[in-house]
This record gives sequence, structure tokens and C-alpha cells, in this order.
Amino acid sequence: MKRRLITSALPYVNNVPHLGNLIQVLSADVFARFCRLRAYETLYICGTDEYGTATETKALEEGLTPRQLCDRYHALHTQIYRWFNIAFDKFGRTSTPIHTEVTQDIFKKLDAHGLILEKTLEQLYCPHCERFLADRYVRGTCPHCGYTEARGDQCEACGKLLEPTELKDPRCSTCGETPHLKSTKHLYIDLPKIKDRLEAWIKEASVKGAWANNAVQMTAAWIRDGLKERAITRDLKWGIPVPKAGFEDKVFYVWFDAPIGYISMTGNYADDQGLDWRSFVDSWWKNPKEVELFQFIGKDNIPFHTVIFPSSLIGSGDPWTLLHHMSSTEYLNYESGKFSKSKGIGVFGTDVMETGIGADVWRFYIFYNRPEKSDALFTWKDFQEKVNGELIGNLGNLINRTLSFVSRYYDGTVPSGTEDPLFWETVRRYEGEIAEKLEGAELRDAFHLIFELSSFANKTFQDGEPWKQRKENPVAAESLIYNLCHVVKDLAIMIHPYLPESAGKVAEFFGLSIGPQGLSWKDVGKLTPLSRVHNPQVLFTKLEDDQIATLRDRYSGSQKERSDRQEAEAMAKSETTN
Repeated sequence: MKRRLITSALPYVNNVPHLGNLIQVLSADVFARFCRLRAYETLYICGTDEYGTATETKALEEGLTPRQLCDRYHALHTQIYRWFNIAFDKFGRTSTPIHTEVTQDIFKKLDAHGLILEKTLEQLYCPHCERFLADRYVRGTCPHCGYTEARGDQCEACGKLLEPTELKDPRCSTCGETPHLKSTKHLYIDLPKIKDRLEAWIKEASVKGAWANNAVQMTAAWIRDGLKERAITRDLKWGIPVPKAGFEDKVFYVWFDAPIGYISMTGNYADDQGLDWRSFVDSWWKNPKEVELFQFIGKDNIPFHTVIFPSSLIGSGDPWTLLHHMSSTEYLNYESGKFSKSKGIGVFGTDVMETGIGADVWRFYIFYNRPEKSDALFTWKDFQEKVNGELIGNLGNLINRTLSFVSRYYDGTVPSGTEDPLFWETVRRYEGEIAEKLEGAELRDAFHLIFELSSFANKTFQDGEPWKQRKENPVAAESLIYNLCHVVKDLAIMIHPYLPESAGKVAEFFGLSIGPQGLSWKDVGKLTPLSRVHNPQVLFTKLEDDQIATLRDRYSGSQKERSDRQEAEAMAKSETTN
């Protein structure tokens, strides 16, 4: 059984993640928790992406140094992910000495293999700021879709990757002045030279690893359009220095170094444990015979993970553990528009923590609505309906009615009974399908099957009428509740990757736990002894109309508009008081 190395896209450190961003870390968390329950040796790595123009720009806006900004936002990201119960093995950072060493080593090997090119090019230069403008210091009109606020590296509207010089009507994002072209030297990775090896790997890996369809299609489009040399250096101060004579004033482009963060953060994890980090990294990242790499990203990050990052690894000549399975989601949109960090639109991690709604409720909705094959839409109305109807009305109802029945009518002792063959034939069919979907990282489909199983068990409870049968046919009632208790136990195990806090509570109601010393996936489908039910409580609270209306109003518009509203309300209140 191969070991499983799991990563989720590194979040930019320069802002607070919104629900759309959280999908990737939550998805990898669910898969990692499932793998641990299945007894795979599992390592889940993530961390903040800290170098580059976005960080420099944000630091300038906030009057901080880039390091101070990274420290502040890394702590904020950590707080948000801890609140969501993300079970990283390591949540690291790219601004570490280990990251610098690993990145520079890969670059030197690419250079030694003749895969690094020097080019003199015309680059936008701001005479007012007296510096060359890296991609994110430029805004302008997208040449593909006409969006007037496109960044110099990528258009937010159509998703096309750009070079700053492609923008129409460019302007410096710092001072607003029109930049002009000026000659400068940069380094490029020679992707055309790696193309044949890359294509051969993609052809095999995408099939063997069952990549998500959007990953297959987008990668094929990149290859079909022709690979070009890509710049890997930038004119910035905040970044990894380029270890090559004549380029000491340059740093690596963030999308060259950022994915390497998965490797360096694995080293940081080992270093934290007092281990030889280089040997530990090799045991995971240079061990393709024993390790499979699963990556969870949004569709805008696909080419970086299926083309650019693998090309860097393949070109270095080392025996890297390359991507096995790519789970790449579509977009989660918000009410009538798109989640946007730059515009402050949507529900952000800090917002979620202030709603008074528990982490498992948010985790439930994100996975029930996960945009696996097409874009999905978050609306407060749908959030309320799904939580009240499925989480509470289906799963919560089954758990509560079954365990409360044991507590009320059997004094907390799980009644004795025998296995109902027809009932368990259906249950085990569901359980097998759920495990199969999770093995393929089809997280939403597996989650929906869990709720179908819960619905089936609810119907069995209702049709069995135990409230009537306990008087008319007590043996039948006891057997029904006995079987349902074991389904509840199974559901606790299967929802654990998705709803870890709630699953733990259900296990505790039985006097059990889930994890290394407790229940694991091997207990699913087995009628292992259950003795007592201990003080079962209602797990979830219904979302009321007025509560949802308040939240919808609070989080409408952009973060700036919300802040302005709050200030106006505070002023009005102050004037009324005075």
C-alpha cells in the first residue's frame, strides 16, 4: 500500500481567505483524514505563499515591511484554519531558509542541464517610482476580454495568463502613472526542451491518476497551444535571490518558487521533529515507487501544477515523486457575483468565525455544494435550506431519534439484536460506494451518498415504528434499534473526514473515539459490540429566517462597503446618544 503525500494550493499570505479559497485546504483535509482512517501512511502539507509582488504591494499599502506583513497574515491564516479544524501535518511558509535552499538547488540543476535561458527584453518601467514594474505592479485592459482592471500576470475576469506588456493602456498600480518600456535582463526556463518528457508523463499520469476533467482539458490546451520559454525572475526585493552571476539584483518569480514550497515545508516538518530534513524530504518527494502525490487546487492554478512545476522537477534530473491525482475544482460564486479577495466580495474566514455558526456546519455546506464539475453558487437561502433540510432534518434527525430512543426506552443500554440481512445488504452497498468515491477523491459525490444512506436509515426507522413495536413486538423493536445504532456508528466514522467535531461527539455518545486508538474505517459495516449510549445531545441548531437575513445584510457588498456601513451606523448611534 503506497504512502500518500497530500498538498493543497498554497494560499497567498497577503489577504484573508474567503470560502472559495477554503475549499482547497478543506478538500485536502477531508482526503487526508479519510486516508488516515484507511491506515495509509499520510502526510498533508500546506502553508502560506509569501514572496512576490502581491506581498510587496500589500505591505506598502499597510505601511509594513514584507516580513511584518507575512508574520501578521500567516498568524491570521493559521487561526482561521485551526477554527475550521484543518488537520495539517505541517502548515508552513515559503519565507524560510530551507525553502531558499531547495529552490536554489532545483534552479542550479536546471541551469546545469542547459534549461535556463538569458533574455534581454523590454519591460515596463515607471519613471515616477524609478523602478521596473513586476507583473502585479501593472494594471490595464485585458487584450482577450477587454476587462479594464486586469493584472499584469493574469486577468481575473477571463482567467488568461498575461505578460504586463500585453496589457492595453497600462498604468503603475502604485502611483497611477503610465510606464514606458526599458531594456532589462531576465532568466527563462526552456519549457520547449522539456516538452517531450513532460507530455509522456502527462499522458500516463493523467489516466493512471484519474485527473479531474478540467485539469485534463486545461493541460491539453496548454500543450496544444505550444509551450514557450517562461520567465522565472522578477525585479523585486522580496523574494529568493537568484544564485547566478549577473542576476544578483533579481529574485525568483513567485510561481517558480511557490510550488516548491510543498517540498520545503516537508523539510520544515521534519526539522520541527528533530529529523534530518533532507533525508526525510527524499523519502517522500524522491520516492515515486512508494509514494503517491495527491494535489487539491482551484482551476486557476491548474497549469502551474500540471505543466510548470512538473517541468521544473523533470528538468532537474532528480527522481521526483510527481503528481498522481489532481483534484481541481471549479469556482464557488457568491450570491449574484464572484468571490474576490482583491475586491473584498464574499464571506471570508474571519467573517465565518463571527457568525456564531459552528465550523462543522460550514464544512457541511462547502462539501455538499463543492464545485467539482461545474461552478457552484453560495446563497444564504440555499445555505439555510441545506443545513436545515439535510444536516439537521436528515443526518441530525437520524442520530438524535435513534440515540434518544435508546436513552429513553432502554435506559441507555443498546438493546441486543441480530443482523438484518436485507437492511445490511443495502447499507454495505452504500458504504462500499462511499469508500470507492473517497478513494478517487470524489468528495462531494461521496458526501451525498452518506446522506442518501442516512435517509435510507431514517426511512427504516419510520417504517419500523419502534415506538409502537416496543409494546406490540419488543424483540422486533430491539433488533431494529440495534441495527440502527450500528448504522449511526458507521455514519460517525464516515462523516469524520467531513465533520470531525460532530463525528467525535457521536462516537463519544457510545463511549468510543475515532482515530488511531479508536474506531477506523475497518470498523465500517461491522456489528462490533456497542454497550451504552451516554447522554446524547442535539448536534446542530436550526438556522432561523431572521438570523439568515441579518447575515445576508451584514455580508452584502464589498468589505469596504461593509466597513463604511458600520462606521455610518456607529456615527448615527453616537449622534442619537448625544
